[in-house]
Amino acid sequence: MSTYFLTIDSPIGILKLTSDETQLNAISFDSEPLTAAPLLPDILFLVKKQLQEYFAGTRQSFDLPLDPQGTVFQKLVWKLLAQVPYGSTRSYIEIARLLGSENASRAVGMANGRNPIPLIIPCHRIIGHSGKLTGYAGGLARKKWLLLHEQKFGTNDPLFF
Repeated sequence: MSTYFLTIDSPIGILKLTSDETQLNAISFDSEPLTAAPLLPDILFLVKKQLQEYFAGTRQSFDLPLDPQGTVFQKLVWKLLAQVPYGSTRSYIEIARLLGSENASRAVGMANGRNPIPLIIPCHRIIGHSGKLTGYAGGLARKKWLLLHEQKFGTNDPLFF
């Protein structure tokens, strides 16, 4: 199976989209612009369109075929992350409790940090138990920007951090 790439400009920097013929595999931050191959699969253009709508404030959820690569545990965590509503946050310990083990919050944090499809699988919505912003693969400035962006266009409670 082939791998395809497309870079897009966004308010949080250049994003590199990686896919196979039919599914999104990854989104990377801090990419250099790439010259797109002459023929790219439709999935990359669909991802680009939905991300543009998200950044414009007109899209609050994504409808995309995803294929993130990870362990069984990581995929379980990512599935729970995908259920955190737009404009809302959850703590690592809340996700661990959903997994049945409050002691798993560190493992949840590790899985969160290895999420290969940020934004679409909204790992930026996971914060520390105290309400503080904690690590984010894209950097805390991006995490804060994304949370404030969603707060601006969402209908949920105010965020505190």
